Amino acid sequence: MRFERSPLTSSPFELVARRSMVMAGMCLLMLAAPSVAAPWQDAAQVAEGPQEADASQVTFDRLYASADFRGDRFGPARWLGDGDAYTTVEAAEVGDGREIVRYDSETGERSVLVSATQLTPEGADAPLEIAGYTWSPDQSALLVYTNSQRVWRQNTRGDYWALDMGDRSLRQLGGDASESTLMFAKFDPAGERVAYVRENDVYVEDVSSGDITKLTVDGSRTIINGTFDWVYEEEFGLRDGFRWSPDGERVAFWQLNAEGVQDFQLINDTDSIYSFVNPVQYPKAGGTNSAARVGVVSSSGGDITWFDLPGDLRDNYVSRMEWSGNSDEIVIQRMNRLQNTNDVMLGDADSGEMRVVMTETDEAWLDAIDSDDWLWLDGDKRFTWLSERSGWRHLYTVERKNGRVRPVTRGSWDIISLQQIDEASGWVYYIASPDNPTQRYLYRKRLDGKGTPERLTPAAEAGLHRYNIAPGGGYALHTWSSFGVPPTTELVRLPDHSLVRTLVDNARLKETVETLSRGEVAFFRIPAGEVETDGWMMKPADFDPSKKYPILFYGYSEPAGQTVLDTWGGGRYLWHLMLTQQGYIVASIDNRGTPSPRGRAFRKAIYRKIGVVNTQDQAGAAANIITRPFIDETRVGTWGWSGGASMALNLIFRYPEIYGTAMAVAPLTHSKFYDTIYTERYMGLPDENEADYTEGAALTYANQLEGNLLVVHGSGDDNVHYQNTEALVNALVEANKPFQLMVYPNRTHGIFEGENTRRHVFELLTDYLNEHVPPGAREVEPSA
Repeated sequence: MRFERSPLTSSPFELVARRSMVMAGMCLLMLAAPSVAAPWQDAAQVAEGPQEADASQVTFDRLYASADFRGDRFGPARWLGDGDAYTTVEAAEVGDGREIVRYDSETGERSVLVSATQLTPEGADAPLEIAGYTWSPDQSALLVYTNSQRVWRQNTRGDYWALDMGDRSLRQLGGDASESTLMFAKFDPAGERVAYVRENDVYVEDVSSGDITKLTVDGSRTIINGTFDWVYEEEFGLRDGFRWSPDGERVAFWQLNAEGVQDFQLINDTDSIYSFVNPVQYPKAGGTNSAARVGVVSSSGGDITWFDLPGDLRDNYVSRMEWSGNSDEIVIQRMNRLQNTNDVMLGDADSGEMRVVMTETDEAWLDAIDSDDWLWLDGDKRFTWLSERSGWRHLYTVERKNGRVRPVTRGSWDIISLQQIDEASGWVYYIASPDNPTQRYLYRKRLDGKGTPERLTPAAEAGLHRYNIAPGGGYALHTWSSFGVPPTTELVRLPDHSLVRTLVDNARLKETVETLSRGEVAFFRIPAGEVETDGWMMKPADFDPSKKYPILFYGYSEPAGQTVLDTWGGGRYLWHLMLTQQGYIVASIDNRGTPSPRGRAFRKAIYRKIGVVNTQDQAGAAANIITRPFIDETRVGTWGWSGGASMALNLIFRYPEIYGTAMAVAPLTHSKFYDTIYTERYMGLPDENEADYTEGAALTYANQLEGNLLVVHGSGDDNVHYQNTEALVNALVEANKPFQLMVYPNRTHGIFEGENTRRHVFELLTDYLNEHVPPGAREVEPSA
């Protein structure tokens, strides 16, 4: 359950995306300075230049109707070879469109590899819009993804064009396929063929001849080959569901049978005179899942070999699948329904027989190990594995033959994400922050486990750092930001982290932000009942400690997100800054259960207690904060989105002595309304754990509302269904509790569709806050 995703996030500990960056091969990096556009504003509405006379103030016009806070962008970029060069996408030097440009890593020499003209199909008026691109292994051909369309919550369907770099011929793949029906097209290891998914079947197409082979023939709405249903995509981060074998002779793929999965009917009342229904296969907690299995087929077509997976296919998950370093066996992670047991299994591609190599267990839950972190070493004799078995998240190696596990890293700290394993030189590169869970730095350690970790990120650059390391390990694309400081992207050498050149300095945006009226920002740790929690606090620029200020708490609070991070916050930071300019203090807390790198016990204390432990910690921290002499205890508000909105509801219902006002956007009001994979991972099965479901649900406490409540939801939300808010409305009405409700027709979970929608949401929140938590400092009343 997530509010927003960001292409910058590379950690399973962070809210918005959970994939770590590609370890080897031609790596993808989309490095951007987050701006208020996408999704904070509609780019079509943005005018160039400042829109306000006072450059020190954040206003809605500046946020949503100007380019004042738009950052510079870099990418998407791909490494070439061992990192001696990379390609990126830039605006065409002449005419419209964008072109693909090559840079020499060391010298910076620039050359246009593919011009916008060469990306213009015959008879077309404009070049292809590049939504993504992939080089063939030898860079003799280019695959361009364009005209992308949304499937579930991500744009994963579109058109693919192949460009021959020799004769510069450009041809659309898919034969007679309808517009935007191809998914996940990718070259075979030889670069001669492309496999893709079309209407839930897997195809292979010869790039030169255009000959197409259909590998599966039973694709339908309920038989899903090579891709996934809603819940697998959302909660396991799985979209691309097939894999070329290393020799290109076979294709392994997932098949999901969604028959029996109930549809949730989304009612569309706005796109036609008569309403109509959009059904989404959505298994609610305790409901029927799709049956998942894995097959392998010759890339030239033929019979499918299905792997022999034991047990009920609907009550176990195939959470990861890859070729096991060779073309004879696949390796999968198979998790039970509770997701507290993860079997790593090898499957024979000829017979379909499977054997368990190792089993990971946890008394709470396990996270599937990302494929990029799961690499084969020593001629495929062992593989890498991330585990919390020591109480901290560390890297291990596992022997293929007998499953013996050996540690590579140790200590009372967490690996946040792997960045690269360089077997040739014997190093593993990873992100960690042993001393400060709000920050992120690059380290390396000997792959044999010897020696001590070595921090590569310079000590002077406090904040959050992200890397895309070249396959050869000699260079990295590095992006760094800190709280209130927009990102800088640069090319650095490794391991000394010396600067080659700056790629994006965001000088204009930094100057604009520096000009703003800004007060002190403090990161702190504060007692919250059983533990100390991390937090940050933003104060007004004219802060006077002898006066009292209203405070607004913001948070997410669940295992999918951490909000207390020393990083540039984009549009949300700027809105919070606007509130400080109005005279508010804004603060955020990371309770137990948030994915902070503070060890397994901290993260998993929330097991079966979502809505309880996180709410207690938030309220405990807030109770301590508001005793500070400059906080007005009569003007305390809280707000959140998605899981943060659930928290805001629980806080105002259960702790009215602390919170007088809450603003909840797209809230989950009872875990029974959410999907199987997320809910059961953290809460257990509802028929075995009904009491905890009830205890943690905000809906249970609606009759305790005493303060001011604003609820906001999109009626077309396919993630946290509007049903949640309707159930809350019923409970509040039954209890005769006054509240305010704003529904955005047919908007999804992000509530961004349609002109001015995002601006309207945040102006609504601001106005409600101003009315019920009046801004500005007040004189301290003298003691009687």
